[in-house]
Amino acid sequence: MIITVTLNPSLDRTIEVPDLVRGHVLRITGGHLHPGGKGVNVTRALLANRVPSRAVLPVGGQEGAQLVEMLGDDAVDAITVSIAGHTRTNIAVAEPDGTVTKLNEPGPVVSPAELEAVVSAALDAARPGDWIVLCGSLPQGADPDIYAQMVGRIRERGVRAAVDTSGPALARVVAAGPDLIKPNAEELAEAVGRPLPTRAAVVEAARELQEAGALRVLVSLGGAGAILVDEDGVQVGTSVALTPRSTVGAGDSFLAGYLSAESAGGASALATALSWGAAAVQLPGTQMPGPRDIDPAAARVLTDDELVGLMDAPLVGTD
Repeated sequence: MIITVTLNPSLDRTIEVPDLVRGHVLRITGGHLHPGGKGVNVTRALLANRVPSRAVLPVGGQEGAQLVEMLGDDAVDAITVSIAGHTRTNIAVAEPDGTVTKLNEPGPVVSPAELEAVVSAALDAARPGDWIVLCGSLPQGADPDIYAQMVGRIRERGVRAAVDTSGPALARVVAAGPDLIKPNAEELAEAVGRPLPTRAAVVEAARELQEAGALRVLVSLGGAGAILVDEDGVQVGTSVALTPRSTVGAGDSFLAGYLSAESAGGASALATALSWGAAAVQLPGTQMPGPRDIDPAAARVLTDDELVGLMDAPLVGTD
């Protein structure tokens, strides 16, 4: 079982326009509303591919009620905790070339008691050997150490911990010893405090986080592919998305793909992650890909010969 925890979930509305021009009246060509939040998206992607998963999240207000209803419509097995605040709504504006402009609300203040209820619900749902995946930004009022504290409690239960977050929460969780962290290139650069212009620099930074406590570091590089640094070494992969529509949620699908294939080994899991991420990019809004959308041939792990000269080449397409 893969249990996801989303402390700051959302309703995600995607609006498609021919061209985003500031100050103009724009005609919308399409729109989509999906349940949102990184952990929610990971669970949705896993369930779309028949991988057991449950989502744990706080919800509040009319927006929270709508989110719960939408999760039910999608047959998502959700454990919800009622809070006093209102669930946030995020807006993404997507252009035909795949460019996405995001407008994210900060979300509600969640009290310590409400946060504890969410954490307890996740721990109660897990069994030894399961994964608990801590995803996304922290709600207002949350201690930046909360993910680190949660990882400690997760590991005490014999459960594996994965973390996908950024900023101070990422910097502080590493020393708690999570089994996996999944930063993107920008988040990793922030964590180590320097630019990462090449794949070699990304690997060096990932190894620093390994030495600081993280068992595995899975780095998504957008159009430049991804890098996995684990106990067996370094794997570098690429993928192709022929008709990009929206990058929103693609990183969550990428993480879900990795977790679904983790037991098969690093190279296989990385290739699966990349193929799931590439499929998500080609779908509207935050729609998660199912088996018919995913093309395993769209991704591959590079050989040592192919990496010659590539590791020190400038990174492009990491947005």
